[in-house]
Amino acid sequence: MNYRHAYHAGNFADVHKHVALVAIIQHIKKKDQPFAVVDAHAGRGLYDLAGTEASKTGEALDGIGLLRDHQPQSPAVAEYLTVAQAFGSNRYPGSPLIAASLLRKQDRLIAIENQPGEFSSLRQALAFYPNARAIEGDTALKLRGLLPPKERRGLILIDPPYEISQELEQISGIVGDALRRFATGIFVIWHPLKFTQPIATLCGELGHAGAARALHLAFDRGRQESDSERALSAAGLLVINPPFGFERTFGEAAQELLTVLRRGPGADARATWMRKD
Repeated sequence: MNYRHAYHAGNFADVHKHVALVAIIQHIKKKDQPFAVVDAHAGRGLYDLAGTEASKTGEALDGIGLLRDHQPQSPAVAEYLTVAQAFGSNRYPGSPLIAASLLRKQDRLIAIENQPGEFSSLRQALAFYPNARAIEGDTALKLRGLLPPKERRGLILIDPPYEISQELEQISGIVGDALRRFATGIFVIWHPLKFTQPIATLCGELGHAGAARALHLAFDRGRQESDSERALSAAGLLVINPPFGFERTFGEAAQELLTVLRRGPGADARATWMRKD
């Protein structure tokens, strides 16, 4: 597997995903009981936006770069920017560092990474967070040993690179098995928005595994005529068992992001219930 997220760190899809992550954690923290976050595809944790990889694509300029001087309106965007800006203008925190930054003393993070080089950087990035632990290895194998978490409350982030055509099928198996072990967990699955029917199929399969509620969040920044057809312009999140009230609070945040990140015609942010009990 050759994927390196450093080329895409801080782009519009990262911003959308990370604001959703913040919004979910904000909802979970409304109760005092401890919770666990499992980041199943953690990456290196912290990214150099001035480095060779990020500079080659420049994707962060149209993502977090557009939000540097933005005055946030929604709580999720406000806290996201507080966390992101704490690392400076040339560094960007990935999902494990964002989650770790939001933990209380009773909460914990487990971050899984399969690539040795990325794992080494991840372990260093998380060394400053006493409630966070990095684990090297295969996502499917490691999740089996981690679920259900002892807290019985938690969020599992599934964010694979989609380098192979069968990856969504593999995710269906991984999440289905995880749901059978942890039916009340909140699962967040990121995907590029080129999958439509496969996502509907995935929801049906996860329904058989015990998913009663599934909310799909689509974010399309639109395109300019000069944009390459290969360039990513839309991404989605499938949220299994979203917290009560999340649809409204994140909807406000997503519309706020759209006003800043909109690139061209076709821009849209929408939420669709795929399964609802």
